[in-house]
Amino acid sequence: MPETAEGREVRALFGLAEVEGPSMVPTLYQGDQVLVRYGARVGPGHVVVLRHPLQQNLLIVKRAVQRRGSGWWVLADNPGAGADSTVYGAVPDELILGRVLARYRPRIRNRGQWPLVGTVTWALSAVRPVLSGRPARLASWRLRAR
Repeated sequence: MPETAEGREVRALFGLAEVEGPSMVPTLYQGDQVLVRYGARVGPGHVVVLRHPLQQNLLIVKRAVQRRGSGWWVLADNPGAGADSTVYGAVPDELILGRVLARYRPRIRNRGQWPLVGTVTWALSAVRPVLSGRPARLASWRLRAR
């Protein structure tokens, strides 16, 4: 974090991050930009940005599913495409940096596509809030976790 002349740490309230990898498909895709609210209250179903528990210099995006002790059980929306709490356990509160509020999907130009139709389609789907929700596999996750 940047520091002021007085040596105090400056914390941003909002930030942008780019998604890499398929672990949050279909909610977030490779190349999506996400708006993050740092320090926001986290609840079950929220998509969060956190420090990887085993590599704390790496930031990751997962869905907070359940509070467990002094941390959060986080899961990928795409179960076969990345590590989550099934690998590293509950994530301590101090590693949760913020909550994802919205995503912006950059436009990908397809050759041969009529420009107006492509632009309208992209505009209708490019910016969307990331809503709190539960991944479809949550019911089966509960059965496996017991």
